[in-house]
Amino acid sequence: MAERKLFGTDGVRGKANVAPMTAETALKLGIAAGSLFGNGSHRGKVVIGKDTRLSGYMLENALVAGFTSVGMDVLLLGPMPTPAVAMLTRSMRGDLGVVISASHNPYEDNGIKFFGPDGYKLSDETEAEIEARVFGGTEKLLVPSKEIGRAKRLDDAIGRYIEYVKNTFPRNERLNGMKIVLDCANGASYRVAPTVLYELGADVHPIAVEPDGCNINADCGAVHTDRMCAEVILQGADIGIALDGDADRLIVCDEKGQVIDGDQIIAMIAREWKQAGILKGDGIVTTVMSNLGLERFLKENGLKHIRTKVGDRYVVEKMRADGYNLGGEQSGHLILGEHTTTGDGLIAALQVCAAVAREKRPVSEVMHLFNPVPQLLKNVRLSDRTMAMAALESDTVRALIADTEKTLGNEGRLLIRPSGTEPLIRVMIEGENRSQIAELAERIADALVKEVKALEK
Repeated sequence: MAERKLFGTDGVRGKANVAPMTAETALKLGIAAGSLFGNGSHRGKVVIGKDTRLSGYMLENALVAGFTSVGMDVLLLGPMPTPAVAMLTRSMRGDLGVVISASHNPYEDNGIKFFGPDGYKLSDETEAEIEARVFGGTEKLLVPSKEIGRAKRLDDAIGRYIEYVKNTFPRNERLNGMKIVLDCANGASYRVAPTVLYELGADVHPIAVEPDGCNINADCGAVHTDRMCAEVILQGADIGIALDGDADRLIVCDEKGQVIDGDQIIAMIAREWKQAGILKGDGIVTTVMSNLGLERFLKENGLKHIRTKVGDRYVVEKMRADGYNLGGEQSGHLILGEHTTTGDGLIAALQVCAAVAREKRPVSEVMHLFNPVPQLLKNVRLSDRTMAMAALESDTVRALIADTEKTLGNEGRLLIRPSGTEPLIRVMIEGENRSQIAELAERIADALVKEVKALEK
């Protein structure tokens, strides 16, 4: 497949109003995707949602212009979580779903990602076809004046999603008496998430629910958890729940303010689902970044552990291909195939809260299922991506990698991967001895830098 010019691992993303994340590109993406999903004999329908970024208005209008110019009708949801768009695309029998969001990134960034009529993210091949149409000239794809599409807002979108999420919570159970600090990252879930938890009986203390277009993910949410943890202690809450800007990932903290990541959450859900007899494939799917402690926990409980490359879309692809219904990432993307087609932080949070309510024990006990193996992540920035790849393939570095793996043995793990977009080599080492893995990571980083300098001479 030709090298991608627009699409990355999760749609098109970049700094707002700077190529490629401009109104012009959004217009062309709307034309290209609309012409591909227009559905031939009858008028196609596209569902568009967004998060709370200021630039969302600009990109939304451009996409609407693109889709309607090729004859597609548009349903606008306004600020809604990414998984809500996936769900409503299926529910409304849409031909395409679009989310305008850069997820956990700061407000200056934005992105555009697509879902097919089945609610799943598009394949690499389909994204390549959209790119080809963008760069192949979009004017020839426009329809005659009388065939231009219409756009309208779906007024009850929030209510539809709230009821859908609540229906994933165990019947006849409530969250009465549970005090929850809920961090919505000033993002897409700022209205729906507090409502869901409140209507299920919880005592909800929401924070970061006042978006102004420029404060999404700003020192809050799933990637900035200090505020949530401090608030849990201050309020004497039972649990903290943090979603990111588009609410497709979840991080929680216990009553002591200690962070619980996606690996612990998925371990708990896997245990619950196995006991309930609903875990398919007798295992779960995660990425190569998941902690070795999770792998050991699953093995002790007779469950298989399948790893994919980094990216929730690759987790979903493996789940669908091999019949698993539970997967996720350490970062908090959790795909619960019984309920969703993509990561849904709110639905995952309800699974956690249900388990805590059922067991009537503190979150620190319910959610601490294994001791994580110490893990060190180091980004080695080099002069350019070509040099970085060449250094990684050098005999010296390869020999050092082999020696490091031998040193770690079965008690640790080494993962080295190049960034797909930057001149970075990402080094991840796990091992029982923190000082040892720090030293090993530093040796690899030094070797990579030296190799690049030698190549540049």
